[in-house]
Amino acid sequence: MSGTPAGAGTRVLVVDDDPQILRALRINLTAHGYTVLVAADGASALRTAADGHPEVVVLDLGLPDLDGTDVIEGLRGWTPVPILVLSARTDATDKVRALDAGADDYVTKPFGMAELLARLRAAVRRAAVSSVDGEAVISTPDFTVDLAAKTVALADGSEVHLTPTEWGILELLVRHRGKLVGQRQLLREVWGPSYGSETNYLRVYLAQLRRKLEPSPSRPKYLITEAGMGYRFDG
Repeated sequence: MSGTPAGAGTRVLVVDDDPQILRALRINLTAHGYTVLVAADGASALRTAADGHPEVVVLDLGLPDLDGTDVIEGLRGWTPVPILVLSARTDATDKVRALDAGADDYVTKPFGMAELLARLRAAVRRAAVSSVDGEAVISTPDFTVDLAAKTVALADGSEVHLTPTEWGILELLVRHRGKLVGQRQLLREVWGPSYGSETNYLRVYLAQLRRKLEPSPSRPKYLITEAGMGYRFDG
């Protein structure tokens, strides 16, 4: 049997506002071969994830600045990294909210280290068959899209206000950068599963997005129409 540590250099981001738990997890995970990144609040967690590209995240829900589900949603805006929730909340509603937001597993405090390590190994194994992380921030010469923070800023730094529908369209296109996203897929993912033929909605909202983001809205270079098929983000 090999003596290679279970973690074998796997980068894990641990997010918890309890310094004792943070320290204990850092020591134990490091001893098992993991490379450990830590964050004590939600904003730091999102920044550290964007900079450090962890391969698995261990996340407490009760953070001082953001609810853990907001952190999960922020991460899910740009990365499929496995997220293991580690929380004192035992109510089924909290578990369902976390899993619906995109968490992969849920461990209740107090927990056994052996169980946590086993769940971490399972999460990393499952992720090994999926694709590589995306990018949190997509920059063009004219604007920047931050998928984790859900913001858009022009080159001069001014923030662009987008409606939830405009953001939904832009996020979907940016996440599939360089690829055609069909009209039906856009309608169903942004408006809901009962939509699919209301292509006039797309024309209206793409025109609005171009007015806000394109240097020359009538000659778009980022939000491209593929006639009769869908749209593509080139950036």
